[in-house]
Amino acid sequence: MAQFTPHEIMKRAEKADARKNQWRSIYEECYEFALPQRNLYSGFYDGKSPGQDKMARVFDATAINSTQRFANRIQSALFPPYRNWCRLQNGNEVPEDRVEEIGQALDLYTDRMFDVIRQTNFDLAMSEFLLDLCVGTAVMLIQPGDDDAPVRFTAVPQYLVSLEEGPYGVVDNVYRRMRVRADVIQRQWPDAKLPEDLARKAVDQGDEEIELLEATVWSEQMQTYCYHLVYAKDKKAAGASDLVYRTMDVSPWIVARYMKVAGEVYGRGPLVSALPDIKTLNKVKELVLKNASIAVAGVYTAADDGVLNPQNIAIAPGAIIPVARNGGPNGASLQPLRSAADFNVGQLVINDLVMGIKKMLLDDTLPLDTQSARSATEIVERMKELSQNLGAAYGRLITECMMPMVNRILYVMNEKDLVDMPLKADGKVVRVVPVSPLAQAQNMDDLRNVLEFAQIAQTAGPMGQVAINQDAMLDYIVEKMAVPRSIINSQEEREAIVQEMQSAMAQMQQGPQQ
Repeated sequence: MAQFTPHEIMKRAEKADARKNQWRSIYEECYEFALPQRNLYSGFYDGKSPGQDKMARVFDATAINSTQRFANRIQSALFPPYRNWCRLQNGNEVPEDRVEEIGQALDLYTDRMFDVIRQTNFDLAMSEFLLDLCVGTAVMLIQPGDDDAPVRFTAVPQYLVSLEEGPYGVVDNVYRRMRVRADVIQRQWPDAKLPEDLARKAVDQGDEEIELLEATVWSEQMQTYCYHLVYAKDKKAAGASDLVYRTMDVSPWIVARYMKVAGEVYGRGPLVSALPDIKTLNKVKELVLKNASIAVAGVYTAADDGVLNPQNIAIAPGAIIPVARNGGPNGASLQPLRSAADFNVGQLVINDLVMGIKKMLLDDTLPLDTQSARSATEIVERMKELSQNLGAAYGRLITECMMPMVNRILYVMNEKDLVDMPLKADGKVVRVVPVSPLAQAQNMDDLRNVLEFAQIAQTAGPMGQVAINQDAMLDYIVEKMAVPRSIINSQEEREAIVQEMQSAMAQMQQGPQQ
């Protein structure tokens, strides 16, 4: 079978949706309490009711603030805005006689790629992408743009996306539900072939939203990705038709999971781990606020002595509760009821929960970042601490996010003739090396060990000095510090300079003798 039919695409999407619905209860609560503004559950999308209040049950903003801070810290550590966060370098299969040539060319490609990225909405989309990653699964769509923004980035809420894994746990197939105005379809997809009823609707009822299914599926037989834009008149898949069909070598979807359990397609982020504390804190805050309203307004007891009518009294802040008497022979007709709420205990519980939530969401700074001046050592320690807290998630972010993202960007740029990229960043000839602050902090540890060994070798006499290959050490430092190849002399240039220096010294020594 060379091409999937629209009927087959819709059936596969339905099965993928059914698997995703198993995660609904977990993800829905994460979005409700920590990312309410990106919450499309509880009918916010299916009910076609934008602009609703999504924080009706939220009484505490700790998770909301810490989630935003999590995204900001990951972005500043791995994808800092308006900075080069990766570098294209030679792979192991590059011939030694072409290392310098290809290395300088890859530096030019790197600079050109980030020049294009700075023209786009990458930083905005990445911020939203990392917010979804805090829940567990983040999805980014990278498409060709126009002359002003050559590449277009869209952080798609995972509620709209269903996934299918291929071999080795890699996401191959992505299905996306979307609503598009009828009169926009032809403009957004110029190669779309509209059926007669949809073309008529685009003219007569252009403002009506049309349900579409966007699918990117790997074809094992064709060894390529197949892009389908499917339209169905109703929910019956039999009447579906392909509005757009394309083939592409690189998938436009970037799917990253923060942490993944074997056998599961969707990821589990720090919000999933912090969810029990978040829900408990939210409930404690709700109870504390209720007790506070009672403490402020008070609840009263009233003696049922025929003067007051307790039947007309409600139990609420300021309410009156009928009792037989209020002390003494008869007691007062009206007196306040003592509250049993202990705000100090509630505050202790709240403080413990807040600290636990912040720690799980990497919001525990050391020291407090309200200080005005920060030393280089402090910044390195911050990055080292973040690296330790991220653990395996750091490697997954590089593998599932950074590398495929760079491949897709270069692919789009090559299609638009912005670069002439004959090689693919597959790790063999061209590899993607992170140079973000977090990666540099790790590189500094490796570099520190080399420099300390060099200092020790210098004190070990002649044998220690000749134990180090100076050229190899300098190349290692260049790589670890991500120094551009354009400012480094090649091996031939270094040898020529050394020969000139030796000749000059020889002439100086011969001069006085004559």
